Amino acid sequence: MNTAELVRELCRREKVSIAELARRTGQSRQNLYKKLQRDTLTLGELEAIAKALGVVYEQSFILPDGKQIRTGNSEGGEH
Repeated sequence: MNTAELVRELCRREKVSIAELARRTGQSRQNLYKKLQRDTLTLGELEAIAKALGVVYEQSFILPDGKQIRTGNSEGGEH
């Protein structure tokens, strides 16, 4: 599942339309649709989507020793 599909699934589960998500994140409906179509959402946009929907967005790499390098709107940084 790519990032755009994850955002669409999130909207479906939270019962929020893409148009409403665009409004909540301060961008035009057309702009958000195009970004979803091209799957070109930035980290900042993903964090704004999470904030707008009241969820946590997290992205991480897990190293062989179990440590994580994480970014997201929960804690961020290296853990």
